[in-house]
Amino acid sequence: MKYKKYLEDIREEYAQKRKKQIRFFSIACCLLLSAGIIFSAFHPPVSEETFSQYGSKGEEVRKIQQKLTELGFFWDKIDGVYGVKTEKAVIRFQQQKKLRVDGKAGPETLKALGIYTSSGTGSSTADLDILARCVSAEARGEPYEGQVAVAAVILNRVKHPSFPNTIAGVIYQPYAFSSVLDGQINMQPTDSAKKAAKDAMNGWDPCYGSVYFFNPKKTSNAFMHSLPVVRDIGNHRFARYHQ
Repeated sequence: MKYKKYLEDIREEYAQKRKKQIRFFSIACCLLLSAGIIFSAFHPPVSEETFSQYGSKGEEVRKIQQKLTELGFFWDKIDGVYGVKTEKAVIRFQQQKKLRVDGKAGPETLKALGIYTSSGTGSSTADLDILARCVSAEARGEPYEGQVAVAAVILNRVKHPSFPNTIAGVIYQPYAFSSVLDGQINMQPTDSAKKAAKDAMNGWDPCYGSVYFFNPKKTSNAFMHSLPVVRDIGNHRFARYHQ
């Protein structure tokens, strides 16, 4: 009898412990589930970055096709539709530039093509802003083509081995631009300067590769006047680097 009572006590004790374990497990699950819901509410899933690819349509696709045509990778109609031929052209371009070959016009491919958009990467946005501010300060009052040409000069310097290889580096190179010296670079750019900067970034170069511009009526600098002149636009003269 004592042994039977002993077994019953053990079973009762075990049952009580089991109930406590189940209750604890249930509470823990509820707490974890609640925490997961709260975390999801405050930390929504990060959406994947979208960019032009097969099936896309629009102005950015048209710019991609235009650039690929200029570079000799695309030979079809420029219609703003990202079809099979556009995708193959992008792949050929990526292969030559040693980029990731996926046929999609992602940030690196767009950058290699020289295409910048308002929804571009942070660095592209920052480059566009500083370029627009420099154009606004240096070419205020100049014809629109002249504003684009000033932006193009800065971009041409980025590509030239004799100058810094970033837009900010070119603009803030010591004594390169008067607008940096007098602080006008910090003023808000005009709408036309913003548009001119974007047009230059997208490939328009009215100064045909020039890396200098100056007002011949306001400077007596012998070096500037000795440069090979490309063309005059408004009050500015645009010139190449000495060979």
